[in-house]
Amino acid sequence: MNLPVLILAGIIAVVSIEFGVTFGTNDGPLDEVVVREYQGAKLDDLSAFRENSIKGIQYVNIEEYALKIGGLAETPYFMNYIELQELQHVERLVTLHCVEGWTAKMLWEGIPLMNLIEKADPDDRATNVIFKSTDGYITILTLDYIRERNSILAGSLNGIGLPPAQGFPLIVVADDRLGYKWARWVE
Repeated sequence: MNLPVLILAGIIAVVSIEFGVTFGTNDGPLDEVVVREYQGAKLDDLSAFRENSIKGIQYVNIEEYALKIGGLAETPYFMNYIELQELQHVERLVTLHCVEGWTAKMLWEGIPLMNLIEKADPDDRATNVIFKSTDGYITILTLDYIRERNSILAGSLNGIGLPPAQGFPLIVVADDRLGYKWARWVE
C-alpha cells in the first residue's frame, strides 16, 4: 500500500491521504457529459479538460482510500471516502485556465478545505498547504488563499462523479490560479 501525503506546511502541518493506487487505461468515454448551463453560464464538457499529467491517468482504489489531516495540528484524524461524502458539499462555478492555453468552465462540487483543516485544529504557525499527487506532482497553496476563496476538494464536476482523468477521487479547485495549482489524485 502506498502512503501518500498532502502536507499543510508553514512550520509543518500534515494532511495526508492514504490509499492504494492501480494504473491502467481510462475505461469511460469522455463524451458521457452533456454540455449544459448553470445559472445562465454554458459549461464545458469533459473533453475541454485535457490530460497533461506527469505519469498518465491515475486509478485510485477507493476501498483503501483514507484522508488523514494532521501534522502541525492538535487533533489529527482520518476519514474514509464514504465519510467524506457525508460532509457538507458546496458548488462552485470555476474556469480552469491552463498554462498551455486551454480553458474549461465547469461546475465543481466538493468539500470546503477549511472545514477539513479546522477540524484538525492547526497550529497558528501553519501558513501553507502542500498537495502531492499520486503521479509525483507537488504544488502549494497558502492557507490564507484557501481561507479567502473557500477552496474545495471537489469530487464531482458538471453534476457527475469525478472521473479518473479529472482526478478521482478528489481534485483541488484553485480558482483564479493556473491549472498547475489544481492537484489531481491528491495523496
